[in-house]
Amino acid sequence: MLKRFLIVLAVLFAIGIIAAAALNYVYNSMLDPVDPAAEDEYTVVEIPSGANTDVIANILYHENLIQNELAFRYYVRSNELGQGFLAGRYRLSPSMGVSRIVDKIQSGEIYTETVWFTIPEGYTVEQIAARLEAEGLVEGHIILDLAEDPPVPILESFPYLQDIEVQDLDYLLEGYLFPDTYEIFTDAGEEDIVRLMLKKMDEVLDEESKNRAEELNLSLHEVMTIASLVEREAAVDHERARIAGVIYNRLAIGQRLQIDATIQYILGETKEFLTYADLEIASPYNTYQNAGLPPGPIAAPGWSSIEAALYPEDTDYFYYNYKYDGTGEHYFSHTYQEHLQNVRLAEENLQ
Repeated sequence: MLKRFLIVLAVLFAIGIIAAAALNYVYNSMLDPVDPAAEDEYTVVEIPSGANTDVIANILYHENLIQNELAFRYYVRSNELGQGFLAGRYRLSPSMGVSRIVDKIQSGEIYTETVWFTIPEGYTVEQIAARLEAEGLVEGHIILDLAEDPPVPILESFPYLQDIEVQDLDYLLEGYLFPDTYEIFTDAGEEDIVRLMLKKMDEVLDEESKNRAEELNLSLHEVMTIASLVEREAAVDHERARIAGVIYNRLAIGQRLQIDATIQYILGETKEFLTYADLEIASPYNTYQNAGLPPGPIAAPGWSSIEAALYPEDTDYFYYNYKYDGTGEHYFSHTYQEHLQNVRLAEENLQ
């Protein structure tokens, strides 16, 4: 009789172990993600102030972020995590398991909505400010104030800005707000955006770029100025280094650059055809009237133009003019007589 009892007891014990193992397996599986493949899917949930574990479990379950409310509650209570939840909005995914979701809500990693904006290559500071204001992100005049006279903390964050000669500059930050696509928090201010764009430029102007500027016997500011001229003059990428080469050639012999883009910068507009009166405007940026480079960049150059300024084509061209044939390309000339012939070709293309 005792033997039979012991056998029954052993069987029941074995069943209990199997049942416990099965229950544990089911419990752990309920802590797994609802959909492990949904890595790109997110839901923003609001955890109200004072919400207890039961309320949070209910919210997460109805948002299809957890498999089972009871399993969630047991996990939280068995690990004594119930007191660590922080109210707020959280961006959660069905690909997250319960432990990761709990960690997020306990960490206070509150979701803040973001927006994207894009600044095209070749934009001036004034165009950047106008675009950001038009998109409802900032007050344009504050961006211009920051660009003209950046506060000390910004200057200290980006030391190369302190090396710029400010004399005759319209905006100290002209050319240094890198043109790119950015994601920002909706509550970002003007200084946040300026810092973000300067940080990107700081990444672009790495040690290799700075060393190359030294090899060219130029300051970084001079390189950026040349890059901005290339950006505004070149319409096709394969001509950027050649146009940079022409600029270097003219600088080397003291020949005025006579770059139309500098006149357009002074005018604040892009005119397809400049007048003689335009070319006579008194301004340090007028490369028809003044030798050498203008005081600073005339636009925000992209990397292709910066690279062209750092590595110009070794050429014996001294002139170029727009073809007006729909290709976006230029005629390049060695001599002024060749240049005049190419000007006539361009005029014929206009007819």
